[in-house]
Amino acid sequence: MFARQRRESGQAFPIYVVMVAGLLFLVFAFFAVGKAAALRNGAQGAADAAALAAAQKAREQLEAPFLASLPGNMLDSFLQGYAFPTAMPCVEAQRLAAANQADVYRGHCDASYGGDRDQITVEVETRKPVDSTVIPGTKTKFAKAEATAVVEFRCSWKAVDYNDDGVQDMYFFTCEDGGMVEIAPSSPPPWSQVSKILFDVHLIDD
Repeated sequence: MFARQRRESGQAFPIYVVMVAGLLFLVFAFFAVGKAAALRNGAQGAADAAALAAAQKAREQLEAPFLASLPGNMLDSFLQGYAFPTAMPCVEAQRLAAANQADVYRGHCDASYGGDRDQITVEVETRKPVDSTVIPGTKTKFAKAEATAVVEFRCSWKAVDYNDDGVQDMYFFTCEDGGMVEIAPSSPPPWSQVSKILFDVHLIDD
């Protein structure tokens, strides 16, 4: 009887080993899945921050061409035809991505232009891989995410030519959130004070 119990105990031991190994595998697999999800969330946060930073930098760059369009009443042409350069916005996108442990993925920082609503799209890749010992290929698997931010002109305006010489002396802007801006082209207010009222920057769903 004791011999039979020893045989049964000996036969059960490998089963226990397999069960424990299986449970450990599941634990590590769930950990890898959780880490991948966390990296994906981190990548999306980095992409959002990078796209917003790029759009804000693009808004800063609008100062000179925007103000230059006012005296000759060329604001409509500016809004419909101006395409902001992406070099500086994309540098800013990389700075914010790096601050969130990511990088702009293979230069994927692109603008598209649509009249008074331009947008810039940034794709990022995390610097840290999933790196799971139980899931093949994860040592070189990085999380990627994409985000798009818009720079949107949101005001109506009235121009006044006081001297009737074809040069607009004052612009009165009424904006969607109730904000109002007065700009004399000859002595405009600081761009930092009026740009956020005139041009909204926000993320959109891709």
